[in-house]
Amino acid sequence: MGLQQTLKALADPIRREILNMLKRGRMSAGEIAEHFSVTAPSISRHLSVLKEADLIRDTREGKYIFYEMNASVLEETILWIADLKGDHDDDK
Repeated sequence: MGLQQTLKALADPIRREILNMLKRGRMSAGEIAEHFSVTAPSISRHLSVLKEADLIRDTREGKYIFYEMNASVLEETILWIADLKGDHDDDK
């Protein structure tokens, strides 16, 4: 996915909190929604944006969908930011 889509997904505080929750392990949409005072459809939309940015993955098990973080996209973004900032080991 593109960097622009990743940064857009990370711009929202609810989506950042969802990622913080998922770094501890996979969760169902219902478990995620319990932590917020917004509607279930709103959480569903946040999860869709994160999924479109490839920041999370989902797995269906019966009637439940479980979400987990995809750290590789975050790592790529961090590397890009570090390069932009100019943090290079060869500068020493």
